[in-house]
Amino acid sequence: MRMHFKNIVYRLMDRFFHLNCLLPVKRHCIFLPLLLLFMCKVMAQNNIRINDYWDNTYYINPAGIHESDWMRFSTVARKQWLNFPGAPTTFFATSSIYLKSLRTQFGLKAMMDQAGYTNISQINLSYGYLLPINEGWALKFGLAGTYQSISFDMDKISSADSDDPDLYEHYKRQDYLNADLGFELTDKFWTVGVVSQNIPSLFFNINKQFSNTNFVYASYRQYNHDYINLGFGACAIQERNVYQMEFNAMSYFKLTQEMNAFQVGLFYRTWREMGVMFGIDLSKNLFMTYNYDFNIGEIRRKSLGTHELMLVLKLKPTERCVNCWY
Repeated sequence: MRMHFKNIVYRLMDRFFHLNCLLPVKRHCIFLPLLLLFMCKVMAQNNIRINDYWDNTYYINPAGIHESDWMRFSTVARKQWLNFPGAPTTFFATSSIYLKSLRTQFGLKAMMDQAGYTNISQINLSYGYLLPINEGWALKFGLAGTYQSISFDMDKISSADSDDPDLYEHYKRQDYLNADLGFELTDKFWTVGVVSQNIPSLFFNINKQFSNTNFVYASYRQYNHDYINLGFGACAIQERNVYQMEFNAMSYFKLTQEMNAFQVGLFYRTWREMGVMFGIDLSKNLFMTYNYDFNIGEIRRKSLGTHELMLVLKLKPTERCVNCWY
C-alpha cells in the first residue's frame, strides 16, 4: 500500500549520482526538491492496510462485528514489493469477542511494520454495538482508540551530517494516540460501510504518518445451495488529497451445499495494481487465505510483487440444549 520513499530515493541517488562522493552536498538538500515532486504519489502510500479485508472488515472498521462467531482470531504476514530495497514487511493480529446477549463486540488489533529504517507499531482497542433494524437488516456502530509509535533504526541511516546532534533529535521515538469511528449496514447478502480512521489527525498537529483516512465500501455475496456462489465489492479510499478505488470479484466453491471448500478471486486497485486472492477452509474453524498483487507501473522493473498470508480461527457459540436435564 505504501513505501518509505525517502529511503528508496536515497538508494537511487546513491546508485545514479554517487552522492557518497559529493561530500560538499548534503543529502537532504537534494532530497527536499525531489520530495516535492513526488508528494502526491507519497501520500497514497502512508495508510498501512492489507488486501483481503473483504471477509473481515474489522481490519479497517471497528464496526466490523462478527455476530456469527463467539470469538475470532486472525494473523496476517505481508511482504510488499518483494526484492525492492527497503520495501515494507508488515504483521497484523486481531482478536474479538461477541457477546450476543448484549449485542456487543470487544476487539483488539495489533500491527508491526518495518519499511527501510522506519519501524511502526500500533495497538487498537475497539467497542462495537449491533442494532437490529428488522428481521434481515442490522446497523453496526464501532469506536476504537489507538496507540501508535514510530521509531528509527539509526544503524541503517547514512548521512553526511552524522555528527549533528539535531539529526538524532529528529529521529527520536514518537508516540501518539488516535481514534477511529465507523458504521456498517448489513443483511445476509449485503455489507455497506463507512469508516474514518485517525480522526484526531484532522484537528491536532499529531503524527502525520497516520493521517486521517476514510473508506466507503459495499460488498455482496451469494448464499444459496448452488455449488458455486459469487461475490463482489467496491471500496473508495480518501487520504488527504489522494483518492483510490478498489474492486474485487470472488467465486466460492463448495464441497457440499452448506460448506465452502475454497474461494478464488481477482482485485484491481488504482493506480495500476492488480492481484489474485485464494482462500481455503483447513477445518471447520480454521481458514487460510493467500494474496498476490503486482504493480504494473515502473516499480515492476525491480519488484516481484506483494505476498500476503492470513490465518483465521473462528469459534462458534455453543448452542444450549433447553430440553436436556443435565
